Amino acid sequence: MDGRILLGVLVITFSCGCLDLPGEDDMSDQRIGVVVSIPPMAEFVERVGGDRVRVSVMVPPGATPHTYEPEASQLREVGRAGMYVMVGSGIEFETVWMSRIVDVNSEMLVVNCSDGIAVVGGDPHVWLSLGNARVMVENIYQGLVQIDPESQEYYARNKEEYQEKLEEMDAWIRANLSGAEHKKILVYHPAWAYFARDYGLEQVAIEEEGKEASPKRVSDLISEALAWNITVIFASPHTSTRGAEMVAREIGGEVVLVDPLAEKYLENMGNVAIAFRGSVRR
Repeated sequence: MDGRILLGVLVITFSCGCLDLPGEDDMSDQRIGVVVSIPPMAEFVERVGGDRVRVSVMVPPGATPHTYEPEASQLREVGRAGMYVMVGSGIEFETVWMSRIVDVNSEMLVVNCSDGIAVVGGDPHVWLSLGNARVMVENIYQGLVQIDPESQEYYARNKEEYQEKLEEMDAWIRANLSGAEHKKILVYHPAWAYFARDYGLEQVAIEEEGKEASPKRVSDLISEALAWNITVIFASPHTSTRGAEMVAREIGGEVVLVDPLAEKYLENMGNVAIAFRGSVRR
């Protein structure tokens, strides 16, 4: 459905008085309504905001920011929110929808999580760096304090505890990926450049700028993978794995799914590190 039509329907519904009115639970809920674009951001907000925030996600688990269109119920949630947390690095969902989301609720505070982060080569997957995640958490903290300054100490304590966990995971991954036999990880969709940069790896992507690779590139990558003794291709569970499976057959390897949009951010980063370690230490 075209986004302009969807917002038009939403406005008409408001004017007709046909929207669900807040129930008693909504009226008594004093938590700050926070909407985030993608699932990993939800963990950031929940860890800092604790029991003083109510978080909802626009692009739900299993969906992709490249094509997702919000439902009317999600836009109603935006209308009730006090804060919106955007990634701010150029993910497709935000480039298409952000201006329309703000039109729904021009009063809410919009936090750009990428403030202070260098976006490398137009790659929007900035959250897949634990160093970047610490910056994003700080930006969220600043936003919550702006809305609810009386709870600053509470948010600061939560932020510091979570920042420590991010630092611990960073150190753990660094230790586990040290001493790799080779540095190359073969991926279908190039989502892991920031992760690779942080830990001295090199991401080699089959997909080129969001498009399927040419037959020549695929042939070259197969030859290189055989020369590098690479037997694992990493793919996303949100996109087709057909191309990755074809390359895997040619190199006698396998496709392993790693999720750049998993809900449990810290746990997922550890799992991804384990998967990558298995590839670079073969």
